[in-house]
Amino acid sequence: MSDSKIVSFHTLGCKLNFSETSTIARQFENNGFIRASKGDVSDICVINSCSVTDNADKKCRHLIRKLIKQSPNALIAVTGCYAQLKPQEIANIEGVDLVIGNNNKGELFEKITNLSHKGETAIYSCDSDQLTSFFASFSTGDRTRAFLKVQDGCNYKCSYCTIPYARGASRNISIDEIVNEATQIAAAGQKEIVITGINTGDFGRTTNETFIDLLKGLESVEGVERFRISSIEPNLLTDEVIEFTSKSNKFQPHFHIPIQSGSDKILGLMRRRYTTGSFEERINAVRGSISNVFLGIDVIVGFPGETEVEFEETYNFLKKIKPAYLHVFPYSERPGTPAIDFEGKVSSKESARRVHELTELCSELHAEFISKYVDTEMVALMESGRKEGMMFGYTENYIKVRIPFNKDLINRLVRVKLVEALDNGEMLASFICIAH
Repeated sequence: MSDSKIVSFHTLGCKLNFSETSTIARQFENNGFIRASKGDVSDICVINSCSVTDNADKKCRHLIRKLIKQSPNALIAVTGCYAQLKPQEIANIEGVDLVIGNNNKGELFEKITNLSHKGETAIYSCDSDQLTSFFASFSTGDRTRAFLKVQDGCNYKCSYCTIPYARGASRNISIDEIVNEATQIAAAGQKEIVITGINTGDFGRTTNETFIDLLKGLESVEGVERFRISSIEPNLLTDEVIEFTSKSNKFQPHFHIPIQSGSDKILGLMRRRYTTGSFEERINAVRGSISNVFLGIDVIVGFPGETEVEFEETYNFLKKIKPAYLHVFPYSERPGTPAIDFEGKVSSKESARRVHELTELCSELHAEFISKYVDTEMVALMESGRKEGMMFGYTENYIKVRIPFNKDLINRLVRVKLVEALDNGEMLASFICIAH
């Protein structure tokens, strides 16, 4: 296949998918392929799919058909969790040439470039218990921030979740290998790394290492100024991790912690590994050590059995613990999961109402969080985007700030004074100096 071919890349879903797509894209670019610009007719289209909800599946099917219409002669390759769980469903879409499950994701470049023309769809898939490979990856392209994959798979098997079937058991590569990748990121000039995985805090199962040792190893990487932990289960947010973060010069005061429900009854039905009491204890432990911490929380509403009583418990619990941000999802039935057979289904209309209520609460909580920092000084890593003469960046504790655009400040850590909380959740700030 000619190395002048144009390839487009499309990612649905989580940060882990973004890191994997970026690595696949580098394989093409390193072999002379040209990455498509917006609106280009492509010779190859690569889609990295998500299947966390039924809507994610629909989005993927819609995207595939859209790409086939835009580039009717392109070779179409679909990978990711939807491709792993329902390969035949994707293969049945006319125009798809390659469906490749998560175990073979690292072979996508080789397999699609070996196809000389469109024809019968090739499928590479396996059962979930055979998902044992680890596709090491990290994202590039963003001038300031990279996503670094440190772990894959999950052993928890919550009653609503297909991820253990789509990604397999928890596994990882060694700290030394991950540190080497972080060093490559630093060499490319990116100042911040977000460490990501399916169950990030469960790192170490396959190498007999620990998550805290991973954090210590990454902190030693020269050239990286900041690290963030993308998401961590509450039962894995240990005192040791909290203490390390509180004293670290590089790991930021920012945790994203899924709770999914503020009702102990629903947490039990979900097969989560904590109660509201133990969750609150972890939140208090974090705040006791890190006073300015940003806490983001995932919540699912409309889970089977969640009556208005349980929803109110969730609402009131979240209002009590006051996270800085809520990421709210309506429950989505997933074939093959235990929850699909649970009684007490909640209508989509009622789920949407509950999503709206928690989204409104999120706006209130976030406004309350950022208002505490008006007239304070913080350090922000500035990004390259420009809008209405302003540039944007994030403080240590993940407050989005805007200052007048200055190209010399792109990818620089700058000290700013937070002046005014805006209605869109951002903070107007004034530039003080380069931080270091």
